Amino acid sequence: GIKWMSSLEAKLEEAKEKKPTAEKLERLRREKINRFRNQHRINIQGTDLPDPIATFEQLQEEYKVHPKVLENIHAAGFHVPTPIQMQAIPVMLHGRELLASAPTGSGKTLAFCIPLLTHLKQPRNKGFRAVIISPTRELASQTHRELVKLAEGTGFRIHMIHKAAEAAKKFGPKSSKKF
Repeated sequence: GIKWMSSLEAKLEEAKEKKPTAEKLERLRREKINRFRNQHRINIQGTDLPDPIATFEQLQEEYKVHPKVLENIHAAGFHVPTPIQMQAIPVMLHGRELLASAPTGSGKTLAFCIPLLTHLKQPRNKGFRAVIISPTRELASQTHRELVKLAEGTGFRIHMIHKAAEAAKKFGPKSSKKF
């Protein structure tokens, strides 16, 4: 049938059609995020994935990362996150499991250390609260060094244990029961 309307009604009808819907806005946002991921060669699989970050400052704004940790990141010479950090940090800060692969020197250590310190929130005198297991002593040393730099000024105590006998001496004979 024919729809009769005044010119004013026709203009209002046109304005409604031009107004972006929530679905269209969400689709445009998703396209922008996918372009960002493609630009940085970030491949990700899963459902309900958090958006990647473009700057470390977003960590404080969106995830309440300790300001001293951010200060330590910048002091270490990191100003822009690497692709692995852009996506892995938000995934872990959302409490999701992650299996990531990236080349040597791409920033994987920082990518898992930032969420670790953020989840612990603040130091407590309750023994070991997080454990990182490394396949080699060299990797354990590197992780320890990076964590010490990252946690400087936050009050967290970072330890590296590579021999049980030394750990018993360092933390006391009852440390195996305590921790």
